[in-house]
Amino acid sequence: MAHGLVRRESVETEMHKSEEKRKTFVYTKKRGYDVTRNPNLNKGMAFSLEERLQLGTHGLLPPCFITQEVQLLRVLKNYDMKKDDLDRYVFLMGLQDRNEKLFYRVITSDIDRFMPIIYTPTVGLACQQYGLIFTRPRGLFITIHDRGHIATLLQNWPEKDIRAVCVTDGERILGLGDLGCYGMGIPVGKLALYTACGGVPPQQCLPVMLDVGTDNEALLKDPLYIGLRHKRVRGQAYDDLVDEFMKAVSDRYGMDCLIQFEDFANVNAFRLLSKYRNKYCTFNDDIQGTASVAVAGLLAALRITKSKMCDHTIVFQGAGEAAMGIAELITMAMEKEGLAKEECLKKIWMVDSKGLIVKGRDHLTHEKERFAHEHPHMKKLEDVVRELKPTAIIGVAAVAGAFTEQIIRDMASFNERPIIFALSNPTSKAECTAEQCYTLTEGRGIFASGSPFDPVTLPDGRTLFPGQGNNAYIFPGVGLGVTACTVRHISEEIFLTAAEALADLVTEKDLNEGRLYPSLSTIRDVSLKLAARIMEYAYEHNMATLRPEPSDKEAYVRSLTYSTDYDEFVVDSYRWPADSMTVQSCKL
Repeated sequence: MAHGLVRRESVETEMHKSEEKRKTFVYTKKRGYDVTRNPNLNKGMAFSLEERLQLGTHGLLPPCFITQEVQLLRVLKNYDMKKDDLDRYVFLMGLQDRNEKLFYRVITSDIDRFMPIIYTPTVGLACQQYGLIFTRPRGLFITIHDRGHIATLLQNWPEKDIRAVCVTDGERILGLGDLGCYGMGIPVGKLALYTACGGVPPQQCLPVMLDVGTDNEALLKDPLYIGLRHKRVRGQAYDDLVDEFMKAVSDRYGMDCLIQFEDFANVNAFRLLSKYRNKYCTFNDDIQGTASVAVAGLLAALRITKSKMCDHTIVFQGAGEAAMGIAELITMAMEKEGLAKEECLKKIWMVDSKGLIVKGRDHLTHEKERFAHEHPHMKKLEDVVRELKPTAIIGVAAVAGAFTEQIIRDMASFNERPIIFALSNPTSKAECTAEQCYTLTEGRGIFASGSPFDPVTLPDGRTLFPGQGNNAYIFPGVGLGVTACTVRHISEEIFLTAAEALADLVTEKDLNEGRLYPSLSTIRDVSLKLAARIMEYAYEHNMATLRPEPSDKEAYVRSLTYSTDYDEFVVDSYRWPADSMTVQSCKL
């Protein structure tokens, strides 16, 4: 029976399908240690004897044959022996470096348990300690001194079929500030969630650090620091670097390669998004991903308050990337309900480090000007809340404890169901805890946070499960959806579509338990449904370039997703008819 190449999996392997046996098997030219030390190929003692003989690994592994389930058990037992979350992070990253399929099998076996370790809040601590825990490089490091040669650096990356790039310059890592090259932990973690939550194959993901220096004096003096030891380069040289990077990525991987910006400082985030959004397939997760997940939470909350978005007055603690992104998407949702744009803007107020943003205040950025209203200046958030009597407060400034007891009690005094979103990451930067919100509002508060909080049991016996407004509900599904139908430019409407799709997946049972988001345990299915909805929107609005259009979009998306099941490396062997294999001979 004939056999054909189905698709190129990576530069390491080629995947073939046997029509006769209905099996898929993998072919690789690598042998011996090159197999067992390659995380894309290695499956440890799960290699069969025949595979070991054919791959030249027999004798390099213990004489034992086990399933992935036994390997999973071993990993979990070792994991339980680790003394703290940073040790657990290092252990899991080590597993990712050794056996990629087993790593993702572990993560997807209990996403609730492992996501806080491979991403927020633990990844923040990991970034702070990145020089200490660094063992093996992951991703591509591009520096300001590589200008003019970025295309060459991309040639060094072994994979050729890259669909998603996550890039940072390390200047604003979570709520922790400038961590320079230590910020590489963020793109690595984000792309791990692309695979774990969205099913994007890891070989198609590329984490990138643009190292232009750091203004963090402690890092510049740290002997373990792994980045450039000088102050940040800004201005034209910085812009030229990013321009060259965007062009080089699109030239090598195509105009439909997704480029996700992550943890850039405000001074660069907005202008880079504005500069590139209509030229490349790109988005900024801190602005647009955060906005989408926050608006999804608000849309779910509307089912509890039995109101419309335009019925609400919203006060933001913070006026940076996240606040502007959320506010922009809220105005779009209000406009969709029929409210005029100017009226939408009047319902949104912002408080930054200098107080309430009002007309006539000095040194307001263009973004802040849009949300500046006629009102006397007020310095303290407590006074603003008491004066404006908002129905919702959203914290995105990484000011721990900003939602004081007085603010929460005031919110409860003039709202039957006050909406309180403490979205700052990591947990140490949260504006308030779930327990504070639920206790001080006597269980009436509608709460969401950026990092996870434990369930809270109230004096009346009710147990409430705080909703975690984790961007991981959005960006894997968006990434999967836009790459599946090869969207060239990602509009704001795609993020509103994702928010609506996510809110629709929240059940009445979830809402009764205090959850504004589906259970994290269902996040793979959530991402697939979001991706399918995004594909529908893209085709309806002529944004998708994939032809022909798949009739069953969810089935098509599922067909693209990564499997943690081990591949078979056994060579496809078969025999010819006996007379065709007769050895020709002659007498000399």
